[in-house]
Amino acid sequence: MNRTILLVDDHPVVRAGCRSLLAEAGPYRLVEAADVAAALDLWQRERPDAVVLDLNLPGDGSGLDLLRRMLAGQPGLPVLIFSMHDDPAIAARALKAGAKGYITKNDAPDTLAAAVDSVLAGRIWLDAAMARELALMTLAPPSDPLSALTAREQQILALIGRGLTAAAIAQRLGISHKTVANACTQIKDKLGADSPRALIRIAIDSGLAR
Repeated sequence: MNRTILLVDDHPVVRAGCRSLLAEAGPYRLVEAADVAAALDLWQRERPDAVVLDLNLPGDGSGLDLLRRMLAGQPGLPVLIFSMHDDPAIAARALKAGAKGYITKNDAPDTLAAAVDSVLAGRIWLDAAMARELALMTLAPPSDPLSALTAREQQILALIGRGLTAAAIAQRLGISHKTVANACTQIKDKLGADSPRALIRIAIDSGLAR
């Protein structure tokens, strides 16, 4: 009997690639969604055996929000995060929210099928490098760098920490892309961050990105 995999990603080319890889790997039946609303509808109707989930999705809510909602209604559902982000802080947050594995879109193509097999078998999937970085993160001292930020800047930083792009943040908050970009520059300056990855790390480590 084919196992049903719910694939949630807003890029048709990515979904097509995943479909091809999983079709070669095993007896899987794929159902696909491009946004949060469609994913919730398919999840409720199909009750899949596993989910492959991108974190950066259009619609009301993020991939992490969707992960929590699915797990609340179907505890133990194996969810594999398939993300563009290679920051271990994001992987840590996804695993804390209940994901069973984390891979990036830069990983080798055969990683996807191996990771799906692993989470279906009840195991956690992380490659060795990511697991090592997650272990090192636990040694970092806590900090509270947010006092210099305005309320709006903290709001934007929280959304950055949840994996949203500048365009998605602008849409969510009803402001222009330029306003978000300017705010990101100000946040970087205030926090001494040199990259979007650094902002994501600060947001997650500080507990702002819930």
